[in-house]
Amino acid sequence: QKLRFMASKRAAPAWRRMEKEGLVALVVVLAVAMLAFGKARTSKPEQDITELYMPRPGGSKTLSDGRKMPSLGLGTWLSKRGEVRDAVREAIKMGYRHLDAAWIYGNEDEVGKGIADCIKEGIVRREDLFVTSKLWNTFHDPEDVPKALNDSLNKLGLEYLDLYLIHWPLAFKRNATSARGAKIPESDYAKIPISKTWKAMEKLVRAGSVRSIGVSNFGIGGLKSLLSRSTIKPAVNQVEGHPYLEQWPLLKFCKEQKIAVTAYSPLGSPGRDVKASGEPHLLSEPSVIRIAGSLNCTPAQVLLLWGWHRGTIVIPKSVTKRRLQENLEVFQDMLSGKKALSRDNWLELNKLDRKYRFVTGERFLRTGQTVEEFWEQS
Repeated sequence: QKLRFMASKRAAPAWRRMEKEGLVALVVVLAVAMLAFGKARTSKPEQDITELYMPRPGGSKTLSDGRKMPSLGLGTWLSKRGEVRDAVREAIKMGYRHLDAAWIYGNEDEVGKGIADCIKEGIVRREDLFVTSKLWNTFHDPEDVPKALNDSLNKLGLEYLDLYLIHWPLAFKRNATSARGAKIPESDYAKIPISKTWKAMEKLVRAGSVRSIGVSNFGIGGLKSLLSRSTIKPAVNQVEGHPYLEQWPLLKFCKEQKIAVTAYSPLGSPGRDVKASGEPHLLSEPSVIRIAGSLNCTPAQVLLLWGWHRGTIVIPKSVTKRRLQENLEVFQDMLSGKKALSRDNWLELNKLDRKYRFVTGERFLRTGQTVEEFWEQS
């Protein structure tokens, strides 16, 4: 027993050393694992985002069908009647070649008059312009798609569109009473699969009345479903896009599928009449203002640069000559290399992402549906 006791006393320090060394090794292993996990959580997304940074964005995007689409366009959403014709005419005179319209905006006729003025004056030819319009929700029935297009073409005074988009992944009945109103009642929705509407869109391309077709406000799920049922792949997906709503997974998916992304409300849609209580103001963000000062440009120009540097087409709305000129100037300066966002500045603006939508789609919510569910299912 005495021998066993003495042996245990001699062995105890060795066991304690082994336990101590084992504990240290375990701590080291855990620390390395936690560090690796931390890098996986923080570095990888930034690395993925950095891969989307474009040091020298081009003046146009080549669509999946081979056609070129200018990276700067004039948006006409919320442009008031009586202002649009002059804005379009002034924009074309300055050098804009991309015009974004829609049936629901109610101003296609003024867009068309502005185009006609410039063609008549010899400033531009029709083939020099890229004109987009959109199919509204009440025209999703395959029989109504060509009729809706003809209505838009007549208002625009054009023989064809360069791009025609399904405006929303939603179908309303033909005589939906609240199509232009605030809240859409359940009774106004129609059970028309997007795939059937898309087949009718494809026929427009074959008929020559539309050059390219695409969608707007579609999420990854909606795009996957459409891609699996389409003969002609959507060339463009137009969605809200700015540093508050970056939508990286959607952007990366579209890039993989060779679907160009157009960003509407690139400045945070400051001109809307109805705004949410406590709504953030993107143009007033300290980082945006600081970067604007360092580049000797306006906060709005910084936001446009951010959009181009991530490979999107941007369509800021403006009806004033000064704003039109500012937007075009920064575009031209970017192309000439005079103005650019450094990778660090670009990444700094990416930190503003808060998944915030200025266009919530709230009026389209079905009974019991949340805004988050609406966009997840789009």
